[in-house]
Amino acid sequence: MGLNLKTTTGKVIASLALVGTAAGVAGLGTYGAFTSSTSASNAVASGIVNIALGTAGTTGNRLSVAASGMVPGDTVQRTATLSNAAGNQALSAITLTTSALPTSLLDTNTTMGLQVVVDACSVPWTEAGTAPAYTYTCSGTTTSVLASRPVIGANMALANLTSVTAGQTDDLRVTLTLPATADNTLQSQSSTIAFNFTGTQRTATNK
Repeated sequence: MGLNLKTTTGKVIASLALVGTAAGVAGLGTYGAFTSSTSASNAVASGIVNIALGTAGTTGNRLSVAASGMVPGDTVQRTATLSNAAGNQALSAITLTTSALPTSLLDTNTTMGLQVVVDACSVPWTEAGTAPAYTYTCSGTTTSVLASRPVIGANMALANLTSVTAGQTDDLRVTLTLPATADNTLQSQSSTIAFNFTGTQRTATNK
């Protein structure tokens, strides 16, 4: 029985040796390969679209100055400087949306209620009058930005603005008029009109 044990043991050892040799040969194949690599980097930055109004309460933004005691035929003039100075991209359009809260017949009656007009001056408007009854004249060139229409509107297109170009500003005058045709139903009414200007980016292009 001693001879048989030795023979069996010898066969087991021989088998393990063959397996180990095969594994070693397979391992040698992982070290022989040609390689080549290259790389590049591309910096990408997004642009800035930004429009802003001047400081509230100054000639750069009189829109927050209230008016009261209006009767048919009266007007309210307020200036606002619209700026694209903080943006570095041109705009395809600037629109104006107006809303009222609280609301009244002053803004809901589209024929006898308040009418709005927006004009631009090529230089800052000259302010006169005693607060809050300001009046404004233009010593440069006046252009129409928004023709007369009912005061409340959504996404109203504004024309002839230079602030569609990055770094430019527009000196605007907003005029509200209570029509001379307003009747007694417009007495003792009160509305607060909000003006919201929106700039839309230029048309997308290749960069």
